[in-house]
Amino acid sequence: MPFRQRVARHFGDTLSPSTPYLSYFDILLTGDDIKSLRQDWLTDNNIAFWEEWLEREVLPKYPEARIVLLRPSMTFLLMQSLDVKGIGSALPNFTKVTHIFLPVNDSRDRERADGGSHWSLLLVSVIDGVAFHYDSLGGANFFEAQKCADRLGKVLGMPLRFHQMEDCPQQENSSDCGVFVCILMRHLLIKRLLNANANQKVSMSMANKMIDSHGGRKEMLKIIESLRKEGERRRSASPFASSHTPPRIE
Repeated sequence: MPFRQRVARHFGDTLSPSTPYLSYFDILLTGDDIKSLRQDWLTDNNIAFWEEWLEREVLPKYPEARIVLLRPSMTFLLMQSLDVKGIGSALPNFTKVTHIFLPVNDSRDRERADGGSHWSLLLVSVIDGVAFHYDSLGGANFFEAQKCADRLGKVLGMPLRFHQMEDCPQQENSSDCGVFVCILMRHLLIKRLLNANANQKVSMSMANKMIDSHGGRKEMLKIIESLRKEGERRRSASPFASSHTPPRIE
């Protein structure tokens, strides 16, 4: 037991940045992603993994749901493309979609999808024509979120009313913004959308919602470690799998 606890405390410490750690459907997590998740600013890959996990583990329980979790790379494309209407073919089909989650980054460099220094969350209710913006650092991403909502509205062919959620829980440091995005995304998805009472008006306010960013990081790492162990088990059981490839779940 002491040995296992030691491993848990230093989870990811010995990984080189480019070392593949886990292949989970369309997401390949590396040593750099694991280190960032432990104690730093979350990478695009960290957030993309969380969205992939929610799509694989949560949304299938609600087959009637028509909700899209747009990946950070797709939000970046939406934000930076010079031809807004032309990128529609690269995005999911939103025809029957009721809600869209978009992680928003403040990068303004069209050449760097991994740039920027702050994450916030945009939740668009297509059926209501409203974009709710949750920013854990005051209004740091206000401009970017407004731009994102405006561009998505053009893709959808409808104007979106923009609401800055002033009661969004606030981070206490400079590195937890991505964790806040992931925790808020899951809470809004499950508590406010999937499990909502159809006969009651749903509030999108996050007032008095407590965010445990440290606990959130630990939970995400625990999920990744559990998936990695399962991937290792499958790899060892397969006569065709190579030990040089990362544990894979697909």
